[in-house]
Amino acid sequence: MRFPTYRPRRVREQENLRRMVRETRLSVDHFIYPLFVVPGEGIRQEIRSMPGSFHLSVDRLLEEVKEAHDLGIPAVMLFGLPEEKDALGSSGYADDGIIPRAVAALKKAVPGVTVITDVCLCEYTSHGHCGVVEGDRVLNDPTLDLLAKASLAYVRAGADMVAPSDMMDGRVGAIREALDEAGYQETPIMAYSAKYASSFYGPFREAAESAPQFGDRRSYQLDPANALEALREVGLDVDEGADIVMVKPALPYLDVIARVKQEFGLPLAAYSVSGEYAMIRAAGRLGWLDEERVILEALTAIRRAGADLVITYFAKEAARLLERSRW
Repeated sequence: MRFPTYRPRRVREQENLRRMVRETRLSVDHFIYPLFVVPGEGIRQEIRSMPGSFHLSVDRLLEEVKEAHDLGIPAVMLFGLPEEKDALGSSGYADDGIIPRAVAALKKAVPGVTVITDVCLCEYTSHGHCGVVEGDRVLNDPTLDLLAKASLAYVRAGADMVAPSDMMDGRVGAIREALDEAGYQETPIMAYSAKYASSFYGPFREAAESAPQFGDRRSYQLDPANALEALREVGLDVDEGADIVMVKPALPYLDVIARVKQEFGLPLAAYSVSGEYAMIRAAGRLGWLDEERVILEALTAIRRAGADLVITYFAKEAARLLERSRW
């Protein structure tokens, strides 16, 4: 048998060569670390369906973010659980709410970290939906004012970036207008532009206590079968002023990540969601796979698809693995 002149295995034989020709780089610089903030003091309670992730009171949040910052993780994303919920999610846009308090404390204690705040009402509403509800319908336009108010409350507290995740039509434009009018023209928006109505969010809904009390979110989140619609959604957010766009979830939607990157070429984030995290964690603990290598492989796949930023609950663990490995 006559072999070809080019043999691909030649550059796979040695570890150094494999590293030298590696096409996709995974670095701690790409990570955003999502965290759940709760009322109270001294609270660090593990989330049952997300082992290794915690509900944190503000004082324990500071410890967690300092540790992440020391590992080189550049940014955190905050989700809040309020003291009380109501039909309009009013604690989600109160100036003294859980997120403004956490942001102010973080910017004072860890000034070098970039603080991103999720903007949605689902954690704060008694019905668990992402907007104003009338009967069994989630109303789009009345929700926009509340999302803008929440964004302003977070930015006034010191947030470096806001990330609307509600999937209401026009919310990026409403938030951009409100920020600009208030003098925050330089504050960027990272839009959850292609957020799917996914079954991979189950553990998050437990963590954020945000499961809908009736129906589901398919009337405002994307159908998992659609990709062209995702491109249209991203285009609308770009037109309205989004600075960074996002695809969520990540691993089941690598094709969408790739298409968004190719189509728009903008900074692109991908959210490796709670279900992805829980599956890897559970299989690793059962000994069904090499958890550490799978963590790095999964995050590399998201980067390879085109994501510039990866929101991952594995951020601290992956940072430590990268520090001691030659991945």
